[in-house]
Amino acid sequence: MVSTSQPLPQLHHLGNETTSVVVDVASGTPVISYWGSAITSSSNALVSLAAAQSRPLVFGAADVEAPLSLVPTHADGSLARPGIGGHRPGGRMWAPRFSLQHVAASNETITTTAVDEVAQLQLQCTLSLERTGAFTARATLANIGTTRYLLTNLSVTLPIDSSATELLSLGGRWAREAALQRTPFTHGAFIAENRSGRTSHEHIPALWAVQRDTTEWAGQVWAAHVAWSGNHSVFAEVLPDGRKYAQFGELLHPGELCLEPGEKYETPLVIAAHSNRGMNEASWVFHRNVRANNKHSSMREPRKVSLNTWEAVYFNHDEQQLRALANTANECGVERFVLDDGWFGARRNDAAGLGDWVVSKDVYPQGLAPLISHVRSLGMEFGIWVEPEMVNVDSNVYRQHPEWVLSEPGYSAIFSRNQLVLNLAIPEAFAHVEQQLDALLSDHDIAYVKWDMNRAHVHGSGADGAAGSHHQTLAVYRLLDSLRAKHPTVEFESCASGGGRIDHAMLQRTERVWTSDCNDALERQQIQRNISMLVPIEVLGAHIGPPVAHTTGRRHTLAFRGVTAMFGHLGIEWNLLQAKPHELSALSEIIAIYKKHRALLHSGNFARYEVSAVDPQSAVAHGVISQDKREALLCYAQLQTAASLVPAMWKVFGLDPQASYAVRLVDLPGGVQGSARTLPQWCEDPITLTGQQLATVGLQPPTLHPESAVLIHLLSQ
Repeated sequence: MVSTSQPLPQLHHLGNETTSVVVDVASGTPVISYWGSAITSSSNALVSLAAAQSRPLVFGAADVEAPLSLVPTHADGSLARPGIGGHRPGGRMWAPRFSLQHVAASNETITTTAVDEVAQLQLQCTLSLERTGAFTARATLANIGTTRYLLTNLSVTLPIDSSATELLSLGGRWAREAALQRTPFTHGAFIAENRSGRTSHEHIPALWAVQRDTTEWAGQVWAAHVAWSGNHSVFAEVLPDGRKYAQFGELLHPGELCLEPGEKYETPLVIAAHSNRGMNEASWVFHRNVRANNKHSSMREPRKVSLNTWEAVYFNHDEQQLRALANTANECGVERFVLDDGWFGARRNDAAGLGDWVVSKDVYPQGLAPLISHVRSLGMEFGIWVEPEMVNVDSNVYRQHPEWVLSEPGYSAIFSRNQLVLNLAIPEAFAHVEQQLDALLSDHDIAYVKWDMNRAHVHGSGADGAAGSHHQTLAVYRLLDSLRAKHPTVEFESCASGGGRIDHAMLQRTERVWTSDCNDALERQQIQRNISMLVPIEVLGAHIGPPVAHTTGRRHTLAFRGVTAMFGHLGIEWNLLQAKPHELSALSEIIAIYKKHRALLHSGNFARYEVSAVDPQSAVAHGVISQDKREALLCYAQLQTAASLVPAMWKVFGLDPQASYAVRLVDLPGGVQGSARTLPQWCEDPITLTGQQLATVGLQPPTLHPESAVLIHLLSQ
């Protein structure tokens, strides 16, 4: 055997009671030598850990094994996808190699600074273990040379334990967001790239690596999310030497980002979570991160029941009809009335008006004040819809400034929904939108803004001719930040044709996301369940639509629509003036149940359950367990016909094993929709079971018709 010297490890430990991250800073960029369950962190233990992890040199490989660092580099001999790409003019300095310059370390954060004196680049990496349990990482590249540096990519790379054999990701499309996809992770590579200019419906920027038998309640999980609202790339690979890793970062178009001398680029923050007790626990880390990083007061107040007017009136605004709708909504218990598209400029259809954020005199001759005053007199808040990043050709702003469009001159622009993207990176365009929205919020008693974004970026060149999605995303952040600073009490919702912009960066700036344009309760059962892997349910807009779903044509009972929307931020998307008296009465009951339990729903831990190993697609269950485990509100939903006549016992995990719980079926209007001759006894007469009994023996669900559900309340005695 030939012994080849390698740098001695310089190990730092980030840890809490559940998670440890061990970082070796001996090389130019930090290497995460361990990320997983909490371990002993004494200096002797770390030295022994390094010895235990030392890898043999093998034939067919370089004499020194390249580290799998936070930013792998080709010049170090790494066979991983490079974490940095770029070059100087003429293609020079295309493969940098960094040498450590400085380390700053505390119990919570490690920051390394490295320099490539030849390429004249400086790389700073910061890793932190947050109080929420989230492990965060980012990299910053600075051009310390005298010529420009064309950056093609800068990503954050995290190691994945070799025991992880499957990758979970969330894909989908418009009106069918967050479809769970499973990919074997035993060899080769996985990649998901997004070029839409927003977080996207198709590829949510997150990845979960799990062991073979991992469930919601057991097994190890390594998960990470790119907190970025624009283009992104998620990549995972098994190297020939057996090491596994995942890489996360912004996707840059060719030539999109050039660093002039003295300039720097900072990657989006990568937020990671580890769990050795299944998927739910990893989700709770992400949930705590959202809750901790949004400081708006509404996040800590009861989440108001809203009515959104889109599916009630579409573009057909009539003030008297809207007043009547507000009256009916108020009688049902609605607390916020949101006026959707059609109130401004020439916006009588989707071909005109975008970009002119002034109240239409044609529709509202006296302005919005009379309608707002009526809504406020009922005790409800008033909200409004805007789409500040877009413009119609048929608009005053486009006629005056066609050069403000994010497109490539010389080519015919690609339209979507009859609209183009307004280039907010142009200072004058930014100022135009900011001034109009500031005036709108200053001149009206508006408590809520639904911020939409209804099309992808296509051939989106900025004013300098380079691709503009990066600067547009940063401009959107600046615009939101500016408006929130000027109007700190206003709550904002992120909508992008439904769930096209759901990420932790946007949720630092908004208190709600519109989960999907699809209000079909059957589709929503899966959409909301899956997106809960990344965000807490109190930020998920979940609306009760009309009896026949707008996007699918399915018909559902009000009980099923209501219990589905209850596990989110409840709202209404329905012309209540067309509802029958018994429907309005039932809707009032559902809203009352939601209000009774919303403090629990929006502060506890949302848990997903697997209820049938034999037939997992036929039924689902989920619920919220209070932080002290004294109370829970659970839902069992039959999605399709089951393989067996009687459902399998439902093992209710997550409760205090020693506590005794009163188990009660919540009486929903419409009752239990099922075909059995009898209900389980506990449905008729409340019973008491311990948390241990509920987890080990379980609870017998009733036999339900497809597309129906029951609601169950547990309270410790």
